[in-house]
Amino acid sequence: MNAPARPRRTQDERSAETRRKLLDATIDCLVEHGYAGMTTSRVVRRAGVTRGAQAHHFSTKAALVTAAVHHLAARRTEQAIQRMSQLVESTDPIGDVLDLVWELHQGPVFTATVELWLVARTDPELRRQIVAVEPAATGSMIGIAQALLPDRATQQELLNYFYTVMDTVRGVLVGGFAARDERQLAARWRRAKAELRVLAEAVLDRARVSVDDLLRQVSARS
Repeated sequence: MNAPARPRRTQDERSAETRRKLLDATIDCLVEHGYAGMTTSRVVRRAGVTRGAQAHHFSTKAALVTAAVHHLAARRTEQAIQRMSQLVESTDPIGDVLDLVWELHQGPVFTATVELWLVARTDPELRRQIVAVEPAATGSMIGIAQALLPDRATQQELLNYFYTVMDTVRGVLVGGFAARDERQLAARWRRAKAELRVLAEAVLDRARVSVDDLLRQVSARS
């Protein structure tokens, strides 16, 4: 008996697949070769698509790169919200949230983003696109605040805390780019995490949100 024929993909589906291949290849090339070495020719070869397909979807290198970072940043935001359910059973929600933020900054999306930040300092066109992408790049952190504390996440003090966590994590990781010493990097994060935990307790106390309140709110939203 012959297997049933698979339905043919629509034009929109084929177009979306080509776009995804280009975006994933762009991130890979950006991380591997840096912005200067990340050429559209390399991206096309890595993605396995035609030059015409690349030009159809992304007319410039800057548009291609920033679209790729936006693509991964949005995916990481979704992952962050999905993983919030893990905190329901946590006996250390503050520590686990801090570790989650740390983990969300691992991998190619952060490396690629830092590469773009450096280039954007002297590239006005890229800088304009990076400014547009930045809300998506930080969205996962705000999503954590909103999921944990839906009734209080608009309080500026709590938002400021999450931005401080994000700035600290980024600083530790950027500082480790040159040394590439994983043990030293882990030690620096443990030290920073301890200080961020102390700050969290103070912020939550001022906001009158106890750890028990936090756990109940997470449980209610899961």
